[in-house]
Amino acid sequence: MPGAHRAAGLHRPRPSSPEEPPALEDQDLLLAAAYVSDAQYNRNVPFETSPQAVRLYHFYNHWTMRAATYFFIWVDLALALFEEPALFPLPFLATSIAEVLCLTAFFGRLVHFAKVTPQMVFWKDTKNICIMVTIVLTLIDLITYGSLEAVNIHGVRWSRALRPVFLINFPESRQIRRAFRSIRNTLPDILYVFLLFIFSVLIFSLMALKLFGDRGLKTVQGSPYFTNILDIAFELYVLVTTANSPDVMMPAYEFNWWYSLYFITYIIINTYIFMSVFLAVVYNNYRKHLKNEIRTLAYLKRHKMIEAFNILKVKVGTEFVVKEAQWRQLAKVVEPDISSSHLELLLRISDEGQKGYVDKTNFLRLADLLNIQVVTINIKRHPLEAWMPRVYQSSPSLLVQKMVRHRIFVWVYDVIILINAIFIALDEKNPLISYAEWLFLSLYIIEILLKLYTYEPRAYFGRKQFWNWFDTLIIIAALVATVANTTIQSARKYNSQQILDIVLILRILRLLRVIVSIQRFRVIVTTLINIGPTMLTFGGLVLVVYYVFAIIGMEVFHGKVHFFDPGSTSPDALVCGNPALKDSAFARGRYCRNNFNDLPASLILLTELTVVNQWHILADGFALVTHQAAKLYFIGFHVVVVILIVNIFIAFILEAFFVAYSLEKSEVETAIEKKIQELGVGVQEEEVQDGKLIDNVDAKDSGFSGDDGDNKRKALKGLYFRIASKSKVQDRGCFAAADV
Repeated sequence: MPGAHRAAGLHRPRPSSPEEPPALEDQDLLLAAAYVSDAQYNRNVPFETSPQAVRLYHFYNHWTMRAATYFFIWVDLALALFEEPALFPLPFLATSIAEVLCLTAFFGRLVHFAKVTPQMVFWKDTKNICIMVTIVLTLIDLITYGSLEAVNIHGVRWSRALRPVFLINFPESRQIRRAFRSIRNTLPDILYVFLLFIFSVLIFSLMALKLFGDRGLKTVQGSPYFTNILDIAFELYVLVTTANSPDVMMPAYEFNWWYSLYFITYIIINTYIFMSVFLAVVYNNYRKHLKNEIRTLAYLKRHKMIEAFNILKVKVGTEFVVKEAQWRQLAKVVEPDISSSHLELLLRISDEGQKGYVDKTNFLRLADLLNIQVVTINIKRHPLEAWMPRVYQSSPSLLVQKMVRHRIFVWVYDVIILINAIFIALDEKNPLISYAEWLFLSLYIIEILLKLYTYEPRAYFGRKQFWNWFDTLIIIAALVATVANTTIQSARKYNSQQILDIVLILRILRLLRVIVSIQRFRVIVTTLINIGPTMLTFGGLVLVVYYVFAIIGMEVFHGKVHFFDPGSTSPDALVCGNPALKDSAFARGRYCRNNFNDLPASLILLTELTVVNQWHILADGFALVTHQAAKLYFIGFHVVVVILIVNIFIAFILEAFFVAYSLEKSEVETAIEKKIQELGVGVQEEEVQDGKLIDNVDAKDSGFSGDDGDNKRKALKGLYFRIASKSKVQDRGCFAAADV
């Protein structure tokens, strides 16, 4: 199943029984498992098939090796926090030693990869070349910078901007590479639109110069209005983002209202039409290349499964098959943590006729079967039913349970939540409101106790019961908030605004319980949770871009702007520590904290630029303290992040929600559900969510066996299955995962 620790602690095949064929050779089993694991996780690594190389490949894919690689990647990226300009300054020797250790780990990982892949393939792979070149360049930069520091000459650590190369190019980061591949595939088409857009901006800039340049108009700051072609082009580019609207048009509008038509026409053409065309082009290319990539991945998956089948196949009659014992061994090696009941269910799907072997068609579905998350649940009695059966099964008790399970019980608490929302908005200093808080809290606690009385507690707080955990934690937060609020109010001498803020937030969080009650809210939130892992791909993409721009910004702009405490009486506080900012909108807006003096401040500033509101004031400020060419840095960031990456992210979200709302079950999911129903052990997901069976649900494993129907029913007593969700297929239908 996705997310399981694949290849972690490979299990040796169990000894063969007299009725079973001899156990596979370890090397054949490991080789077949490597192909199946690659198909399951869509890895496209052409590895050597020698016994030593296969063992090294399994070790290469072990979760500890991947975790160690990511650890050193994050340490390498985090070094920017401790290097000048630093948030937590450390000596250059300390940071350089840490970076050399990271480079050593990266080189070791690269050597390990070279041991499992053919030499020709390794040296033709641009990812490996990029890693090696980056290691060499970083070492050269470290030596050069250290030598200059030794003679008190300030140098530039230019290689820091290359650190994201390690995050992108190691095989573990194939999802981020696919995101960059999407950008690369989109660039040719979007480039023509962008050039046409720039041409439009320049045409309007020339028109503005001729219309307003000789009329002696002034801006509100008293500067000449639209007299320089470069300033006009920048202001009109900013107008596309609406950040300087309507300020930029006011001098012309005040002079003659007819000139407003110029700006209205410009906004319609460049803001609404061109920006919409950008999104359309990005989305169209996204879908086109997504289909191509999924088609390629599907072909590679089938090819790897065929390779695994050819290793394990034996001839039975006129066809080649894989024996049941070998199939079991293979599945246990690929998924060591799979339960015996889950394994038995998958075997019954693959071996429909219980012939003792799996044919080629069903074998090729193994990777997909392992990717479908099947929840194994065990029907159990409520503890109270075991301790006091007469009381728990009495008429009053059964009536209480029936009431709690009824839909009206949910509706009543929905109304209570809405009434509670009204009381939270009222003045809490009123004693009536204060007493009402305790009343609502008591009602919520009673609700939880009633549910625990009706539903089996361990199942109610099961690993998959997200909404029950969410509901209970919100109520606990409300209890903590109410008690804390009462305690603080009773201790009149103690007044902590931070504590009061936390109390208010915890009280308001209680209203989030409405998400649990309204089904459509739950669908939306569940969809967001399902696409969350693939959204992390874009988080990595944004991190890479932000990090590179942050490093460049720190090298160019650090120390140019300084922040002073609000109570500072220093004259420099009015100009952010730089006289060049005197009377500027940057200084008047008190934007002094928006600087590139350390990594966190740089990332926050870049986030503000992504929002685009007032970004031109930030750009003007840094242009004043350096050079007007500095505006190109901010324009470049806007083009890369806002126009390109944000549009790709929007395309991904659109496609993800389309898939979430319209995706039907795959053929493999249908086969699993069909077999579950045939065995009479099916539980619908809606039944579990609504609580119809949740009082008896337990994730405890129970194996099953038997040949005829009666034996199946007897052996499967208390054991049930259901498909967890369609999120796994959905995630793989989306761009970032592209797993099918």
